[in-house]
Amino acid sequence: MAIWVASRRRGAKSLEAEFPGAAVVDVTSKGPEPWVRFSPFWPHGDVPVPGMPGTVSASVEGVWQGLKVFEGDDVDPSKFRVTSMKGLKRTVRRHGPVLGHRLGDELVPYERARREIYLPTYRWVLENRLGDLVERLRATGDVVLLDYTVNGDVADVRTPLSHAALVRSWVGSGTVADAARRGPG
Repeated sequence: MAIWVASRRRGAKSLEAEFPGAAVVDVTSKGPEPWVRFSPFWPHGDVPVPGMPGTVSASVEGVWQGLKVFEGDDVDPSKFRVTSMKGLKRTVRRHGPVLGHRLGDELVPYERARREIYLPTYRWVLENRLGDLVERLRATGDVVLLDYTVNGDVADVRTPLSHAALVRSWVGSGTVADAARRGPG
């Protein structure tokens, strides 16, 4: 079984030419059921918020956006309650430059926030909400996971992290820590 990550913007012919015979699975917020459930925007519910014992969020993206701190705005716990998959993003255009993410009482920089907030939160969802779909992917054979970004390197903060790369890593090895691994899973 091989697993690749490709851009959702690619055409079907391009994907078939590069990955002949592989199943193509769109795991973005625009993907079909049931695969859309891999989207960080999907409202699984009761997702623990790192650094805030007893606090839960509807989604991974709710955690990520809710804990983001801007020059002109602190955390926004209302993002933890968003279940519509819309209205989650908090942008620099509206709130000013990002200062980091709140982890307990500490403001942590972007890469550390990825490692200590995003990865554990997404891993929790994979373990506790998506086990059946993970098993379906494992049983599928060769798979191309579509995402808007293909960056699987947690340390590369120049571009957004691909959650599809985390899925690839989890399906292939049972961990999200080695998501930066290139090539088939």
